Amino acid sequence: MTAAPFAGQSWGMTDTPDTAAAADIAALSFEAAMGELETIVRRLESGDVSLEESVALYERGHALRAHCEARLAAAQARIEQVGLGAAGQPAALFDRLLAVPQDPRARLYEAMRHAAIGGGKRLRPLLVCAAADLFHVDRQLSLRVGAAVEAMHVYSLIHDDLPCMDDDDLRRGKPTVHKAFDDATAVLAGDSLHALAFEWLIDPATHADPFVRSELVRELALAAGPAGMAGGQMMDLMAETSNFDLPTVTRLQQLKTGALIGFSVEAGAILARIPAEGRRPLRGYARDIGLAFQIADDIMDVEGDEALAGKALHKDADAGKATFVTLMGIDRAREQAGLLVDQAIAHLAGFGEEAALLRAIARFVVERDR
Repeated sequence: MTAAPFAGQSWGMTDTPDTAAAADIAALSFEAAMGELETIVRRLESGDVSLEESVALYERGHALRAHCEARLAAAQARIEQVGLGAAGQPAALFDRLLAVPQDPRARLYEAMRHAAIGGGKRLRPLLVCAAADLFHVDRQLSLRVGAAVEAMHVYSLIHDDLPCMDDDDLRRGKPTVHKAFDDATAVLAGDSLHALAFEWLIDPATHADPFVRSELVRELALAAGPAGMAGGQMMDLMAETSNFDLPTVTRLQQLKTGALIGFSVEAGAILARIPAEGRRPLRGYARDIGLAFQIADDIMDVEGDEALAGKALHKDADAGKATFVTLMGIDRAREQAGLLVDQAIAHLAGFGEEAALLRAIARFVVERDR
């Protein structure tokens, strides 16, 4: 993060700026404060400022840093309210849905559990729940849909890690499934999670209305197939031997990453029987955070910490793939991610406090470290 020079440092300045400055900073959005903080860093790094101005910039930067940390902590707290991993939430639901049978299939279930339980951001189930909360949908229903989309996502990770694709050894801070078990078991675990996603959606426990369940199944199939995630993965494989331009990389990421994120957000509205035309703001929100998420991933691949990320980094550069960072430069990529977050939040203007979690998630996707 560009503002890292401020993190954890004490400049010997007062922690309380004057009242007018404090009010000015308190009124800033997270993105605006981060932008000003980055400008201060660049000015100080240039060395072309007087001592008096340097002191003023340090004080301003110190206050901006505190403001950003407070806003980010508040966003994280709201995200944690969903309780990813608490009783009755996605991890506990997976524990029940993937109970290990006492028969020769046990190894298959253990492989699915290895991939699906523990670690990960659980962003997609979180988005389902946050969007469903806009319309006061029963949390138990949105959790089932969240489990289904997470199963689809985890299936894609298992297969993506295989030697015939990305050949990764580490995922979510643990050995990948084919390393912890074997290639054949990993293929079957991915296949099973793919099937279970649809099985869980079509179950009457997900929604009493069969038309709602059918729409959820159809939309997930579209998001996961050749017009969505799988199509994006094929483009990603082709990127190793092709020179993709920015529109092509954008399209790749809209399919590979954005399609499931889009389904996750829209599924919350489908559960509430909101018609397609009424879901337009949520589709705009999902499109923008999906791209912002991938830009943040590309930046993390360059600047991130493998121990925090829980996976291998720098692989795109090693493979010679075009990314948002290679095509735009890291500063412009970071700026673009911030603009996309602003746009995503603007799509929620028609909602009130009930959309606070979605707004917090938008900020979180570009500030995460994993």
